[in-house]
Amino acid sequence: MGKYIGKRLLMMIPVMLGVIVIVFIIMQMTPGDPARQILGDNASVEEVEALREEMGLNDPLVVQCFNYIKNLVLHGDFGTSYRTNLPVISDILVRFPTTMNLTFAGILFAIVLGIPLGIASALKKGSILDEVCSVVGMVGISMPNFWIGLLLAQLFALKLGWLPATGWYGPQYWILPAITVGINGAAIIMRTTRSSMLEVIRQDYIRTARAKGVYEKVVITKHALKNAMIPIITAIGLRIGVQLGGAMVVETVFSIPGLGKYLVDSISYRDYPAVRGGVLFIAIVFSLVNLCVDIIYAFVDPRIKSQYGGANRKKKLIAELGEEDPA
Repeated sequence: MGKYIGKRLLMMIPVMLGVIVIVFIIMQMTPGDPARQILGDNASVEEVEALREEMGLNDPLVVQCFNYIKNLVLHGDFGTSYRTNLPVISDILVRFPTTMNLTFAGILFAIVLGIPLGIASALKKGSILDEVCSVVGMVGISMPNFWIGLLLAQLFALKLGWLPATGWYGPQYWILPAITVGINGAAIIMRTTRSSMLEVIRQDYIRTARAKGVYEKVVITKHALKNAMIPIITAIGLRIGVQLGGAMVVETVFSIPGLGKYLVDSISYRDYPAVRGGVLFIAIVFSLVNLCVDIIYAFVDPRIKSQYGGANRKKKLIAELGEEDPA
């Protein structure tokens, strides 16, 4: 298991390098001059050129990219924000907890809603409940987050006045953003749970458990759901990463001071270091989430655990046989 985790961590290195290079190229293609944006329209050409030289914007793209990677690896330096004049990592760490809280609130809503509906839909295949869940799941997947957020704010904040439309100051402020972020995930988790459960409940060991008189609740929770969890865990892990990105739009709609709104504002301001640092930070978190999901597989599925254990036992057996041979 240790070798597997180490291998996955090493595989993150080319991913991070690819993210940096792609973001550098995209930002270079973006119209606008950060130096002009900082100094304003009244600044002279000489002042703009002097600031570009000071910030290294006149260097070739390869040189800028190399210097950024060197500072990142050697000093953990994500750069300095043009807008706030503070280290980018400081701005990110201040705002990231808000984004993570929103993401986990959304994924919790998706799990609580999606898994039970997926199980019920699989057990009642072809029923009215199954048809309704399929339609709701399709609609949930199809609707964009920003549109859902606007509809929810219009209904519950403006029309009914039950919940606040903007801010992040207490539990009542979290409800609408969490539903907005989680509704797409709930639809995907529900459909994944349904298909996985349908495949599992047709297996021979499920029929055997029922033939032995095991309670249906035990058959579903202990035998069927446990063996259907691998695709569901994969869907949940992927949704965490997707919702980190989707939170950008939701934070803008609900005026939440998180990492997403910070990145949107940085893009508008042509704040290259902030955009690069924020995207790279999200990519690192996404990769770590995927690594955690892969590790969880071994604890949920005993077949995966036995593969690692079997490999270790095989190595020990070969080593013992090698010691016993020529003596």
